[in-house]
Amino acid sequence: MSATSFSLNLCERLDEAVPELEPLRVRDLIRVDGCETEALCGFIARVADAMRDSASGVVVNTFDAIEASELGKIEAELSKPTFAVGPLHKLTTARTAAEQYRHFVRLYGPDCACLAWLDAHPPRSVLYVSLGSVACIDHDMFDEMAWGLAASGVPFLWVNRPGSVRGCMPALPYGVDVSRGKIVPWAPQRDVLAHPAIGGFWTHCGWNSTLESVCEGVPMLARPCFADQTVNARYVTHQWGVGLELGEVFDRDRVAVAVRKLMVGEEGAAMRETARRLKIQANQCVAATLAIDNLVKHFKLVTILSMDFDVNAVEKE
Repeated sequence: MSATSFSLNLCERLDEAVPELEPLRVRDLIRVDGCETEALCGFIARVADAMRDSASGVVVNTFDAIEASELGKIEAELSKPTFAVGPLHKLTTARTAAEQYRHFVRLYGPDCACLAWLDAHPPRSVLYVSLGSVACIDHDMFDEMAWGLAASGVPFLWVNRPGSVRGCMPALPYGVDVSRGKIVPWAPQRDVLAHPAIGGFWTHCGWNSTLESVCEGVPMLARPCFADQTVNARYVTHQWGVGLELGEVFDRDRVAVAVRKLMVGEEGAAMRETARRLKIQANQCVAATLAIDNLVKHFKLVTILSMDFDVNAVEKE
């Protein structure tokens, strides 16, 4: 796609499809604050050109069951072998996970009481709410989230980390009843998503969070904020069929309706079943290790070629 393909009249074309990037619409294209569309497209084009010239392959944290077509397009466009080695977080050792937990404890303090709280709830009954470690929302959105979650009647675990709301840490709106929920500054997300009580995930659709949710078979309520999150959200909701999109217009009534639809509606149940099947496929990819084995062989071959050694020795291994 040329750098100027969608630089004109974007506001009037937000719901138009991008033919080269199905299922994306114009509104789903990556946006960076302070960066014009033309400049961003130009930057991406330069990165791709540099990759063609210098890279021997492309390593992607994904798996074939969700992005086989996209991986094929990358390989064809760049004329480089592509290795889907994900989901990488499933390969994390227990030691690495423990170190990550200690890091967050230093930042926010320990709060694994949420896991005990989840233990007291029936399977697939709780909505997990977290907008990641970077994204911020304004006070009005915070208030509408609180009112909407309360009105949904669905139990929820809401991560409201320090700095997640612009300005000072706000208090809950006067009169809102959040007795069905638990609000914490941090939660061990992988453990939470793997907990049987979790039936849905309200997420900003950062790639790590998206993969973690898919790998635990948890359907999503998608509310992207910036960067690649809009792309990820579109795939979650319209390509993989494991999520609902919270639209641009954001208020408590729409929040309550969307939460109920995901958690107790027939549409949400169908998405939960689709997510369960993707979880099985993700686990199969991790167990197979074929992509990683091929990547190691590729590294060996590239190393040998760069040193002018006998290629046949590598191919026999």
